[in-house]
Amino acid sequence: MFLIHRSTLKELLSSFLLSILFLNFTLMMEKLMRLSRLLSGVGASFEDITKIIFYLQPQILILTIPMAMLLSVLLVYGRLNTDNEFVILKSSGMSFKSISVPVIYLGMACFIIGIAMSFYFSPKGSAALRKGLTEILIKRAPMTIEEGIFNTAFKDIVILVKAKPTPDALSGVFILDERKKEEQKVIVAKAGKIIPEDDTLSFTLDSGHVYITKNDMFTEIRFGRYHFKLAPSIESADKKNSEMTPAELLQASRKFPERRVQYLLEFYRRLSMPAICLIIILLGPSLSLMAGKSGRLGGLTVGLSVFAVYYTLLIYGEGLARSGKLPHIIGAWLSFTILAMFAIIVFERVSRK
Repeated sequence: MFLIHRSTLKELLSSFLLSILFLNFTLMMEKLMRLSRLLSGVGASFEDITKIIFYLQPQILILTIPMAMLLSVLLVYGRLNTDNEFVILKSSGMSFKSISVPVIYLGMACFIIGIAMSFYFSPKGSAALRKGLTEILIKRAPMTIEEGIFNTAFKDIVILVKAKPTPDALSGVFILDERKKEEQKVIVAKAGKIIPEDDTLSFTLDSGHVYITKNDMFTEIRFGRYHFKLAPSIESADKKNSEMTPAELLQASRKFPERRVQYLLEFYRRLSMPAICLIIILLGPSLSLMAGKSGRLGGLTVGLSVFAVYYTLLIYGEGLARSGKLPHIIGAWLSFTILAMFAIIVFERVSRK
């Protein structure tokens, strides 16, 4: 029995690693596509892209670890079923629960790794990602400001320069600032200089005018020297929920009652996503038998369908919680509870056969 468990576990691990690579690549490409306009606008290097991919991994692994585990179980146990090895094992006296023991080892390992990713590495990765993108923009944005070409690397900002005597010096500067829709600015200066700072990009402009339009009012300001600051167009300066540790989420839920539900939903999601691995311990082997002899394609289809339904219920439950139609704890755990009940029922039904 030990040899059978060890052999099955080795096959599970190899399938799990291949599934992780496939799923991570798929989700990573989707995230990189969203950042492509921002990165291509400042000419990010291969080293910059590599850093961003590294910072994205903890966030992606929270999603892909349970998915990869379910796919690997469905593929391996589906193969055992297709090759009639299930029949041989049961004929030799092994129960369905005993055959499923290797999944317990994999599930517990995935749960522990998932908790580590969700509670520690993901907040660190999210914060490092924001910092890394900011550094890339501040470092490389001056290089993208070219003579006679409109630069739109910053959100709601258009920059045009007539000449660049040096990489940091500008001549004939035109800036359109639409960050405040109700108060738009046009800045014209004879000369300027780019000054990178910690988290912003500053321009010191000399001898020019600022034209401001607000409602039906028009204002013209003449200046000898003007200091203009730009922040990278990523997100607001406030710390995002994904960058907060579980302790910070709970503390913020008490400190800001108006956003309490949002913080608690994020906290419960950090718990529920790794806990799906415990449900898959019961669900995976059962679904592989219920799928019959449909092969690897059938297992892949069943696995993706399960997660599609789960995430739909998760978003639906959190939406009801945010709108106040359900208590936040029920909305957060609705999809998890339904999947857990389904897994227990299916596992017991298959075990009795």
